Amino acid sequence: MNKPAPLRIGILNGDDIGHEIVPASVEISRAAAEMHSVAIDWYPLPIGRSAFDTHGHTLPPETLETLKTLDGWILGPIGHRAYPKVPNAINPHPILRKEFNLFANVRPTRSYPDIGCLHDNVDLVIVRENNEGFQPDRNMVLGSGEFRPTDEVTLSVRVITRTGSRRVARAAYELARQRRKHLTYVHKDTVFKLGCGMFVEECRKLAPEYPDVLVDDVIVDTFAMRLVRDPQTFDVVVTTNMFGDILSDEAAGLVGGLGMAPGLCIGDGDVAMAQATHGSAPDIAGKGIANPYAMMDSTRMMFDWLGHKRGNDGAVRMAASMSGAITEALADAQARTGDIRGKGNTATMTAAVLRGL
Repeated sequence: MNKPAPLRIGILNGDDIGHEIVPASVEISRAAAEMHSVAIDWYPLPIGRSAFDTHGHTLPPETLETLKTLDGWILGPIGHRAYPKVPNAINPHPILRKEFNLFANVRPTRSYPDIGCLHDNVDLVIVRENNEGFQPDRNMVLGSGEFRPTDEVTLSVRVITRTGSRRVARAAYELARQRRKHLTYVHKDTVFKLGCGMFVEECRKLAPEYPDVLVDDVIVDTFAMRLVRDPQTFDVVVTTNMFGDILSDEAAGLVGGLGMAPGLCIGDGDVAMAQATHGSAPDIAGKGIANPYAMMDSTRMMFDWLGHKRGNDGAVRMAASMSGAITEALADAQARTGDIRGKGNTATMTAAVLRGL
């Protein structure tokens, strides 16, 4: 049997707490990879404010070119709002998502005991469309999706396409088939009859291809209420860009906050980007207290996805070991961070995960 080729993985720390939680995620990944004999070639790459300071660009061309040769990468949080207002200080997020056609943002929400969750037994995934919708920095090829024709008027354009809707819906159907076989598509076609209407049409068209998946739909405002009241009734949820961005943050609030909100960006190809949902938290950067869970679990998701996508059984086993060790560390109040009712910090949480591998 041929040995799988080494996985080529990029390391992009991002900004602020990214310089703490990305190295922690890499450390546990290295240990898990060694345990399961998974060959990984690592590629540290400049990005964000530090890249601007050293390379004159927050997304240096050489970083982008190297990413094109990789299987995946770990992207730390980006604090683009603090960048200087100059042409080369750009937000890398939309460029990476569009350049690599990472149209599906997979955002799981799971409750754990004793960390301050509002509900027990929560285990759902929101699949957010990543490249269209009300996102003016990524929904146009040229120009912006938001403009001001007069000083009194601002127009924001929402882009919904059949292709974009169909491909994110298919990704969600496939995920539902792997989980509890229940898919809910969330929309507002009572008002956005054409935009959300098109999204709904494409979700419905795919249903006959997945007869084993129970499919239903919920209006977005009703879903927001039900997410608070009975989140256990949902399995996989698919929705448009802005709705997904808001609802996944709401879901994170149910299970301990944004430090508990991992994410994985995927598309039609075989490249994946591990990206936690939360921001760069400059107020706590350098204090060693950032919760590394979301970044660690995003990384775990990436290796699981790559393992299945590339037939690398070792990477799948590696991800399973990481999952068990992370869960075990969360159960240790002395190890986990203060935002989830713990007495530890980034280092103690990382050490606890390493012990659990």
